[in-house]
Amino acid sequence: MSGFLYYLAAFALVLGILVVVHEFGHYLAARWAGVKVLRFSVGFGRPLWIKRLGRDRTEWVIAAFPLGGYVKMLDEREGEVPAAELHRSFNRQPVLWRMVIVAAGPAANFLLAIVLYWALFWHGTQEFKPLLGTPVAASAAAAAGFEDGELVLRVAGEPVHTWQEMRWLLLQRAVDHDEITFEVINPHREITSRRLDVSAIRRSGWEGDALARLGLALYRPSLPPVLGTVNANGAAAAAGLRRGDEVLAVDDHAIENWVDFVRLVRQSPGKRLMLEVLRDGQRTEIAVTPASVDDQGEIVGRVGVSVSDGDRAQAGLMTTVRYGPVSALGKAVVETWDKSAFTLLMMGKMVTGEVSWRNISGPVTIADYAGRSAKLGLDYYIKFLALVSISLGVLNLLPIPILDGGHLLYYLVEIVKRGPVSERTMEVGQQIGLALLLMLMAFAFYNDINRLLSG
Repeated sequence: MSGFLYYLAAFALVLGILVVVHEFGHYLAARWAGVKVLRFSVGFGRPLWIKRLGRDRTEWVIAAFPLGGYVKMLDEREGEVPAAELHRSFNRQPVLWRMVIVAAGPAANFLLAIVLYWALFWHGTQEFKPLLGTPVAASAAAAAGFEDGELVLRVAGEPVHTWQEMRWLLLQRAVDHDEITFEVINPHREITSRRLDVSAIRRSGWEGDALARLGLALYRPSLPPVLGTVNANGAAAAAGLRRGDEVLAVDDHAIENWVDFVRLVRQSPGKRLMLEVLRDGQRTEIAVTPASVDDQGEIVGRVGVSVSDGDRAQAGLMTTVRYGPVSALGKAVVETWDKSAFTLLMMGKMVTGEVSWRNISGPVTIADYAGRSAKLGLDYYIKFLALVSISLGVLNLLPIPILDGGHLLYYLVEIVKRGPVSERTMEVGQQIGLALLLMLMAFAFYNDINRLLSG
């Protein structure tokens, strides 16, 4: 239950920040335009908390249904407006001002992403180097000739310094290329080129992990199965295992490296294992029963030990990415723009059938990723928040009635025809928009449930 609550809290924080930022964009633009704001609500439905503040006595509300929010402004279409306040009514504002107010919500989401990326790039983040492990057999990566321990220098001619940069460039180029050239340097310091067939990504409808589908894996050093830190409250300490013990076998299965040991322990929650260990030059047998723990919905075994020199080995796999304040801002703007354009491109390809609708994620999947990123650390959580903020901004700009983009479409029509769209047209549009939104939500929930059932 504690794991569930942790994921729920991480999701609630993401959702709360995004809703508040989005609606605050509308609120500030409305105040700037001189429009009276009646209510600022986080969530829909019955108000759980209300506070009236300011000269206009604006209601600040937290409501029962938290998936969204709204800013209610003075508007003659929604009720009678006193003559003295007609000039502060939303519907009386020039069309360009109305467009600014509506667009300010998505703009706030993009601005949030830029600020978050800027802070990360300026502060500096620890990232994995683009070091490749042994490719999966019979995969595109194996066919391209990639080898264990190769460091990627360039992807399609663009220099890369981190695993995420490599992944991002690959995804961008895979949209309209069947092959991508990688420049790599092997452990013998020899530079060579690899041509990777990436067509499998498009054939799959962009489902799943693109790198895994191509057979690309992160390099994992082969560490000896020697115990480092032993948790005093763990199963290993209770069984008598000590720092410096080398695991030779588990239930007569020879252990070649640390990964072999971890795999057998994870596969044996609650099962008694007989370990053969080497201690001070002497072989001895020790029985240990791994504790059963919930790891992202999977019950696995854990004994409470770490590998000796694991921190030093991991340090060799990491690099620090840091920019000056001005360079970081430019990098943040480019990052936000690229991810916005890619999100919009994928949405378009989803409509044409080139991208599978199974890629749509609902609140369950988003909550899952929120929890996972929070467990990985603050940097990962902030990156996740920035990415979801971009997605929310793009989604709200789609020309679908009921979304901000639908209202902007109405105002563009109003400019062209030099008159407002009829009430009947807007009413029909709202019904169509609501139907499309409900259909989208149904797909998202179906995909969430399907992922849960399929694991």
